[in-house]
Amino acid sequence: MLLDPNPREFPSAWAHGFGEDPFGLWQGLELNGARQVMRWVPPGRFQMGSTELEPERFDGEAPHKVTLTKGYWLADTACTQAFWQAVMGNNPSHFKGDERPVDTVSWEDCQRFLERANAPVAGLTLRLPSEAEWEYAARAGTQTPFWWGNAITPAQANYDGNLAYRGGGKGEYREETVDALAFEANDFGLFQVHGNVWEWCGDWYGDYPTGEVIDPTGPQQGRKRVLRGGCWFNVPRYLRAAFRFAGDPAARDDDFGFRLAGGEDP
Repeated sequence: MLLDPNPREFPSAWAHGFGEDPFGLWQGLELNGARQVMRWVPPGRFQMGSTELEPERFDGEAPHKVTLTKGYWLADTACTQAFWQAVMGNNPSHFKGDERPVDTVSWEDCQRFLERANAPVAGLTLRLPSEAEWEYAARAGTQTPFWWGNAITPAQANYDGNLAYRGGGKGEYREETVDALAFEANDFGLFQVHGNVWEWCGDWYGDYPTGEVIDPTGPQQGRKRVLRGGCWFNVPRYLRAAFRFAGDPAARDDDFGFRLAGGEDP
């Protein structure tokens, strides 16, 4: 359920181009010659997690109602290597390609990126999305394991296609990342919320609340940070919208990336 669909200020002071299309409002963010499209995700209410009827679910995905009272801007893709290099001046990725997502970045690396990206641009408040914001945006109004439905094939996402999920059939295993704009976007205009690289979220990893919550940001402290979305070498069950993964904030791997959020803090 969507609440007030419009941002308080549009376009933002940092926008380099803006408009509206069938997916909704968008703005262009440019840093040192590199560009990232940011999509408006309106506030709303949804069921986070998965029910016991969802095939191949895990414990720790208990369904609960979440209300997000504030809309936010979210990058239409995982941060690309070109955008990372424009800000940081290096490329840590194992799988090289300007339009592929940056990989081999830790949660702590992401914080350094955010600090450097925000510093020179007035009004820019880039951050990592909360876990709830990530799942709400990935679902884009759906309640199925994947935003497009109940099954998955390698024509829809980048993962290990040697194992089928719920009749979706087996298929290609690419064994590497692909460009961030590959495959279809969901109804919020977001690409590859399932597969390719895991995406760091802002939250510490912890148990879900037992009741309805408003604007959750996770535990106040912890040992590991949340990652979402699955990656290029995972089997399909790990790509489900409800699946939760946790990583040490200092951990780097060739399946770890991130997606930028912006706007008001959650």
